[in-house]
Amino acid sequence: MLNVPSQSFPAPRSQQRVASGGRSKVPLKQGRSLMDWIRLTKSGKDLTGLKGRLIEVTEEELKKHNKKDDCWICIRGFVYNVSPYMEYHPGGEDELMRAAGSDGTELFDQVHRWVNYESMLKECLVGRMAIKPAVLKDYREEEKKVLNGMLPKSQVTDTLAKEGPSYPSYDWFQTNSLVTIAIYTKQKDINLDSIIVDHQDDSFRAETIIKDCLYLIHIGLSHEVQEDFSVRVVESVGKIEIVLKKKENTSWDFLGHPLENHNSLIPRKDTGLYYRKCQLISKENVTHDTRLFCLMLPPSTHLQVPIGQHVYLKLPITGTEIVKPYTPVSGSLLSEFKEPVLPNNKYIYFLIKIYHTGLFTPELDRLQIGDFVSVSSPEGNFKISKFQELEDLFLLAAGTGFTPMVKILNYALTDIPSLRKVKLMFFNKTEDDIIWRSQLEKLAFKDKRLDVEFVLSAPISEWNGKQGHISPALLSEFLKRNLDKSKVLVCICGPVPFTEQGVRT
Repeated sequence: MLNVPSQSFPAPRSQQRVASGGRSKVPLKQGRSLMDWIRLTKSGKDLTGLKGRLIEVTEEELKKHNKKDDCWICIRGFVYNVSPYMEYHPGGEDELMRAAGSDGTELFDQVHRWVNYESMLKECLVGRMAIKPAVLKDYREEEKKVLNGMLPKSQVTDTLAKEGPSYPSYDWFQTNSLVTIAIYTKQKDINLDSIIVDHQDDSFRAETIIKDCLYLIHIGLSHEVQEDFSVRVVESVGKIEIVLKKKENTSWDFLGHPLENHNSLIPRKDTGLYYRKCQLISKENVTHDTRLFCLMLPPSTHLQVPIGQHVYLKLPITGTEIVKPYTPVSGSLLSEFKEPVLPNNKYIYFLIKIYHTGLFTPELDRLQIGDFVSVSSPEGNFKISKFQELEDLFLLAAGTGFTPMVKILNYALTDIPSLRKVKLMFFNKTEDDIIWRSQLEKLAFKDKRLDVEFVLSAPISEWNGKQGHISPALLSEFLKRNLDKSKVLVCICGPVPFTEQGVRT
């Protein structure tokens, strides 16, 4: 029996687990749905207990409000009275109470980072946290610590972090018609997936993903540029070049003025989600309840979602911005299905199951061609380096947990020369629920390295394939190496009980 590696896909805290089945939910009382909460927030009822006043909250005051019927929580410096929300919270009261009377930012980021809390809880806003008075340093004491020009260890670390050889930098130069912004990452694993560029009006924003950090260039350009631009990466030296086209052939005296967090290196977990509006280009039925959506990026955006990562879609619903995470897919699994041919760097595809009793997906399904959806920058911790010298790839998917596997399949069969075998076990309820069944069967026929097995939990009597749920019995035969010592990767995605059972097996 082959043990599933501890770093299964997606990772335990990945929002793709949320997308595929959600964090642990508790049954909500009748009349306590998300839509019911939105109605309550618009009813005019005082949900803070402060009759519309906003106050400054000290740490001492925050700590007092730590009971179920009097529960205040701080998120990123703002304090909310979440007591009215207790019965509406899908994760249950106990989860909210973990942050009662305290700063819940870190806990929120671990479990709810994708939730647009500013919109959801705006009627519960109590106020801002009070700013602590600054403690004046005794600089004479600091001077005594500097001996023979040597800085204390903490200062050395800070200095190296900012000025050392690994800290990224940028420069710019121009011709009569072009402006080139060069980013020097000092990393050799940088590619086009690592850079995200957006410019709107005179605001230019370039995010470079460097390991677990994000290097941000954020500038108000001094002159106007055209919408389209080009991005080039010199991987051997970790250099990125962004070439902008001037609207007027005039010489620029300076690039522009710095905007928020310009020229900063920030841990990705501490960065907010940045959105751009994408236009719906096409929508087609894949199964009875699953659609393939194609969204077009703005011409002023460069964004390529790395394999194994996800983005967030945001829609205004009854005046509240609702956000959900989804994993982009390829337009198809087979080249002959890709008509018309659309460039990957301008279009994003999503396979999304429509829950007719839900709130978000019916609204998404009602969009007309030409309508807009806000799409965030990518998130996720899956590393493409896992595929290096890979020989056996095992994919376990349930329902729309198949979506992260699409790009993995495309990449594995195209770009991994060491690959000997790919095996996909795809769990669904009925045959009608199987996404892209015909394409999977054709791809397996075309490429003998791929084996596909469908498992149904509620098949009709004529079904001759495997049936049941994920179990040791099913996996014992499936998870067999091609060779005894071959390098193996196991990827698993689906509802939380499915992934947890798979990892335990």
